[in-house]
Amino acid sequence: MSKEIMKIAARNLKKAVPLMLKHQIPTTPTNYALWYTYVSEQSPELNKRLDTVIEQHDTCPPVNAEILYREYVSDPVEVDVLDMRQTLEAMATELSHSLKDTNLDATQFQRRIDSNFEKLNRIESEGVSLEKVLGIVRSLVKESDDIRSSTQFFTGQLTKAQQEIDALKHQLAKSEQIVLYDALTGIFNRRAFDNDLSGSLSQSPDGLCLILIDIDHFKAFNDNYGHQLGDQVLKAVAKRLKEACRDGAKLYRYGGEEFAVIIPKSQLSSSRHLAEAMRRGLEKVSLKDRRKDILINKITASFGVAQWNTNLEGTELIEKADKLLYEAKRLGRNRVMPISS
Repeated sequence: MSKEIMKIAARNLKKAVPLMLKHQIPTTPTNYALWYTYVSEQSPELNKRLDTVIEQHDTCPPVNAEILYREYVSDPVEVDVLDMRQTLEAMATELSHSLKDTNLDATQFQRRIDSNFEKLNRIESEGVSLEKVLGIVRSLVKESDDIRSSTQFFTGQLTKAQQEIDALKHQLAKSEQIVLYDALTGIFNRRAFDNDLSGSLSQSPDGLCLILIDIDHFKAFNDNYGHQLGDQVLKAVAKRLKEACRDGAKLYRYGGEEFAVIIPKSQLSSSRHLAEAMRRGLEKVSLKDRRKDILINKITASFGVAQWNTNLEGTELIEKADKLLYEAKRLGRNRVMPISS
C-alpha cells in the first residue's frame, strides 16, 4: 500500500470514528467498513440512505447497518450462498453429462450385442467354424466388461457427488438461517427483530415503542380453506401492515401469525394511533378462495402497544406488549390495547 493511500485511509478513519461515537454505533468490523465508506463519499446513495436512518433513529440499528453493508460495501453471506448454489448447479450439470455418456455407452453396447447375436444366428445356417464362434463370444465378453466398467465409474461418480451435494445443502441451509428476511412474507424475520430490539435498547432509545399483532382466528383460515390460503392471508396482512409503517417504524414477522413493529423516537399515543390505523386497514383486506369461489373479507387482528422506559429490559417490554395483546383478544379481538394512552 502506498504512503498516499495510507494517508487517505487514516484521514477517513479519523472522520469515521467520531461519527460512530456520536451516534453510538458499536465498533464492529462491519460498522467500521460501513462508516469508512460513508466518510469517503464513495457512494452518494449509501450516504443518503444512512442519513435517513440516522434521522429516524438517532443511530443505525444493527439490521439497517447489515443491510447497507451488504448492498454498498460487501455481502459475504450472499456471496457464500451464491457460490454454493453455483457449485450445486455445476455438479448437477456434470452428473447430467456423465449420465448421457453412460447412456451413450449403453446404446453403443446394445448395438454391438445385436450385431454379435446376428452373427450367432448365422452360425447354424452358414456353418461358421468353431474358431469364429469363439471369436464372437470373446467379443461379447469384452464388450460386457466395457459397459460394466462404464457403469461402475458412473455409479462411483454419482455416490461421491451425492455426498458432496448433501454437504453443500447442509452448509447452504446454515447460511440461509442468518438471512434477515422471512421467506414467506418478505418482511424482516425474528432474528432481525431480536437484533434490532437489543441494539436499540442498548443505545438509549428515548420514546421507543413496540406493537405486537396477532391475526384473529388464524387457525380457522387454515382449517376451513387450507394452508395455501392461510399463507396468502399472512402475505396480505404483512403487505398491508408494511404499507402503514412510516418514520422509521419497522415490521417483522415475529412468529406464526404474529407480527411486531418497532417504532423509534415515539410516544405511546402516536404508536397507538398507528396501531389503530393498521387495524382499520386490515379490515379492508379481502382474498378470494378460487377453489371454492368464496370471497374472504373478515380478516382482523388484535394489537398490544407498549412503550419502553429505562426501567424495562427488552424481554419485559415484549411481555408488556404481549399481555396487552391477549387482553385485546380476551375483550373480543379486533381491537388495540391499551384503550387510551
